Amino acid sequence: MIATSTAPAGMAEPVSPSDSGPSATDSRDWSYAVTASPLGPLLIAASSRGLIRVAFESENHALVLETVSAALGAAPLRRPRRLLDTARRQLDEYFARRRQSIALPLDLSLSAPFQRRVQDHLPLIEYGHTANYPQLARLVGSPKTVLAVDVACATNSLPIVLPCHRVHRLDGALGGYPGGLEAKAALIMLESEVAAGRGHLLGTLPADHGSTAA
Repeated sequence: MIATSTAPAGMAEPVSPSDSGPSATDSRDWSYAVTASPLGPLLIAASSRGLIRVAFESENHALVLETVSAALGAAPLRRPRRLLDTARRQLDEYFARRRQSIALPLDLSLSAPFQRRVQDHLPLIEYGHTANYPQLARLVGSPKTVLAVDVACATNSLPIVLPCHRVHRLDGALGGYPGGLEAKAALIMLESEVAAGRGHLLGTLPADHGSTAA
């Protein structure tokens, strides 16, 4: 099911910078952490604008850090950022079936303009539901750009947070995913079980679960 509102309940609106790319005065200030998840270690990075990157171990965390550093023109700060603690806690809650969306300010400056359009519409696909690439292309307003929408999802810089795992091919095949097909299938299964009543949203988790920050 695709929602008709600009964002589903509980989902913060992404903070999308202008198409000119990251500003030398704000996005250059960034830091990262690596946190545990049922799908393996996740790298999470945040700039002063918001969460800028989530990466699976299969994406090569060292390479991801190099790419972000090159894009922002600065190495990560050594001090941790409070937003990373909030992101880690909300991801913990999501995997524990206690949260349906990640509600954080987002920095989409690593994405090209069309990809940002796709990312802006991903939260409209409701938790526990899926859509195919042609449906998402129509939602974005570009029905003839199905392949570009596929690529935008497969290279999403904020997987899980912006739920590209809920989008599949027209024939039902999973399609590409930053964390690989097993991760995509696991996320769809998690959400479908909660939506079907086999899992329950309970409450919030305590905020004392550890992570490695830089």
